[in-house]
Amino acid sequence: MMNSTSRLLHSIALLCVAAVAVALVSQHVFGMRPCAWCVLQRLVFLAIAAVCWLGILAGRIAAWWRRAAAGLAVLLAAAGAMAAWYQYSVAAQMFSCDMTFADRFMVRSGLDAGLPWLFGIQASCMDARVELLGVEYALWGLGLFALVGVLALIAALRRAG
Repeated sequence: MMNSTSRLLHSIALLCVAAVAVALVSQHVFGMRPCAWCVLQRLVFLAIAAVCWLGILAGRIAAWWRRAAAGLAVLLAAAGAMAAWYQYSVAAQMFSCDMTFADRFMVRSGLDAGLPWLFGIQASCMDARVELLGVEYALWGLGLFALVGVLALIAALRRAG
């Protein structure tokens, strides 16, 4: 049976995977092509999910692993929020994301070529500006990273058990 910290970490992981699933449906079903910053945020969401699930598994050995995983998830959520804010406030005003940090990282990692259906860069940041219910996707991502960060902080500060 999972304790409350493990349940919270599991919920965070599922929320992050759901965010990536929504992005993939938006891309592959509705034709919303992602930019470099979009796919970098997908990577961060998946990293948070992996860290949370690994924390749950390692927490079976020692409870402090769950708190450590939650702390790392806080840091990753902050990085994701910064990426989303940069995409919204700077990159979306640029004609090209070419040679920005996100573009260089995704290309050098080989993820864009290795998993193009998930991490392929298919649009410039300006072209990738899309709204959902009147709010740009980058702001939805920012809000979700903020929520994930708060939930992970709660998990990190909970007493072991």
